[in-house]
Amino acid sequence: MTDCLFCKMVAGEIQPDIVYEDEQVLAFRDINPKAPTHILVIPKQHIATLNDLQDKELAGYLLQTVAQIAAIEGIAETGYRTVINCNNEGGQEVYHLHLHLLGGRPMAWPAG
Repeated sequence: MTDCLFCKMVAGEIQPDIVYEDEQVLAFRDINPKAPTHILVIPKQHIATLNDLQDKELAGYLLQTVAQIAAIEGIAETGYRTVINCNNEGGQEVYHLHLHLLGGRPMAWPAG
């Protein structure tokens, strides 16, 4: 996708604050953090929404990567929240699947 913000990051056209990268995913700090640790984990393949994710292996890999990054960031033991927003009413702003990793403070419920 030529106009996708996250695809431009994957392509190297925009340089985010990368915390993790491998062949399948890119993870970077959110530019408008909602917690002391707020990292976005995206598949390098363009997938618009969670509704479009068909690859079960990739789905599991994304979740495992979030847990790995939480450990690297030192928040795995104290706790963290993972959020996937889907479509407009779900709060999705960038239509490239992404998981929010939030931590470094207690999380309230209900989420919002």
